[in-house]
Amino acid sequence: MASNLFAHELSKSDQAEFVDGSFLDFIYLGAKHMVTGYDHILFLVGVIFFLTKLPDIIKFVTAFTIGHSITLIFATFYKITANYYLIDAVIAFSVIYKGFENLDGFKKVLSRNAPNLILMVFLFGLIHGFGLSTRLQQLHLNEDSLLLSILSFNLGVEFGQIAALLVAYPIILILRGDAFKKISTMVNWGLVICGIVLLVYQLNGYFTDTHHEEDHSVQVEVHEHNTEVHSHEDSESHSHDGENTHQH
Repeated sequence: MASNLFAHELSKSDQAEFVDGSFLDFIYLGAKHMVTGYDHILFLVGVIFFLTKLPDIIKFVTAFTIGHSITLIFATFYKITANYYLIDAVIAFSVIYKGFENLDGFKKVLSRNAPNLILMVFLFGLIHGFGLSTRLQQLHLNEDSLLLSILSFNLGVEFGQIAALLVAYPIILILRGDAFKKISTMVNWGLVICGIVLLVYQLNGYFTDTHHEEDHSVQVEVHEHNTEVHSHEDSESHSHDGENTHQH
């Protein structure tokens, strides 16, 4: 249950179904992954939480979109990858960062102004796109239609992002009122806590998987060594049997 809740990995059925997927299949997969990608959604909620004007929302969402489109397209096309647990851990940190920034943590805790927000949204967008790329690269993509598959997936991600914002933003507007200050404090502390939980989960997954891989590697080496020993013993045994036969 924890794996399904936190990892939002591509399912085995998705991996099998989209090996030779069509243009529409990859759009659907991208939209589905974005809508179910709660870490991406949490970050976006944090980004738009205090924005009230449509041009500002478009500006920040565009910066995020450009960032994640760059790494999603180029990292997948050129097969640049990394451990997805570590990438998702950085994405979890982006959620913590945005909640902390929204709580005015830089001034209250660090006694300094926050870094340029639109630049940070763009930079974190690059990381989010790399995370999406590591998921897409779990599929055995057809080389003949590789670029089309990537662009289709990225288009689906944009549709999923728009759908998520169309749900989240009206809810944020409804929350605005006399109690908005208390609500914003609760919501942004919620972002920080959710980010910490996700960060711990992803780091635990990384170290657990690394340990299992090392154990598996050791088992393989031991098995190969035992095979070589048995092969050598069998060879010597056959050699001795041949010598005894020859002497007789």
